[in-house]
Amino acid sequence: MSRTTNEINKITGAIIAISSRLIIFALVVMLLYEGVTRGYDFGHEIFYASAVEQKPGQDKNITVEKGSSAARVARLLKGSGLIANEYSFIIQAEFFDYKVNPGIYTFNTSMTSKEILQMMNDNTEEKKDKQ
Repeated sequence: MSRTTNEINKITGAIIAISSRLIIFALVVMLLYEGVTRGYDFGHEIFYASAVEQKPGQDKNITVEKGSSAARVARLLKGSGLIANEYSFIIQAEFFDYKVNPGIYTFNTSMTSKEILQMMNDNTEEKKDKQ
């Protein structure tokens, strides 16, 4: 090959290498951005929970069986449209040390997940049965 062809090949190779690095860099930046924004949204949902709907919302009856875990109740509430994220509900229950007491509840879609947890935690139905 001629000297000109070798130089063109070197320049082309350099351009491809730089382009590849820029594409990888852009992908890393996009993944970091997506991860940070989703992480922030998830943390915000844990500490500053919002309601699924604005007031007045809709009332929904939920029955929590004895021995139900926070994860099971979270799936039930998510399926009923009362909470937006079941994982943040589970973490809230653990982090704020709320107990999921059995009972029949009437929740509103305008309630936050923290308010729902508080209501379940304060349920005295089981306490009355023991007395």
